[in-house]
Amino acid sequence: MLRDRIKPGVRILFVGINPGQRSEAIGHHFAGYSNRFWPLLYESKLVPERIRAEDDHRLPEWGLGITNLVARMTPGIDTLRPREYVDGARILRRKIRRFTPAIVALAGVTLYRSLFEVKAGQHVSLGLQPERLEGARVFVLPNPSGRNANFTYAEMLAAFRALRRTAAI
Repeated sequence: MLRDRIKPGVRILFVGINPGQRSEAIGHHFAGYSNRFWPLLYESKLVPERIRAEDDHRLPEWGLGITNLVARMTPGIDTLRPREYVDGARILRRKIRRFTPAIVALAGVTLYRSLFEVKAGQHVSLGLQPERLEGARVFVLPNPSGRNANFTYAEMLAAFRALRRTAAI
């Protein structure tokens, strides 16, 4: 099982939907070969050096944390059961209360929709949202998976840079 990388007082808590096959296999977050999470962290200046999935344990050095809504690995989100989203939301809220991040950065519009019960047809903008999650500000990022064809790399990078500005890092 993939371990959370969170410490109390984290400034930004990144939340993925659930681990993919490679992440589960090597025990590190956002580890898919085509996943752009780690390059985006560096290029947006959220971290000061290039790091890889295998370095996820270092995120707390920069006030960052990482977790998933659902702990179960799947090749894609289409096999997740509705109950897993509900249970995952309850556990995530508990983690947020415990670690008190200033910002919860949701990796994907689907994740935001599931947490705030936004219907599939309703438009969701990237960036800071009006809702809060257990007191933390909520920021929606594009899902950095290589399977996500909804956003270009430039659009993803712009969202990660906006997160950095919002967090004043």
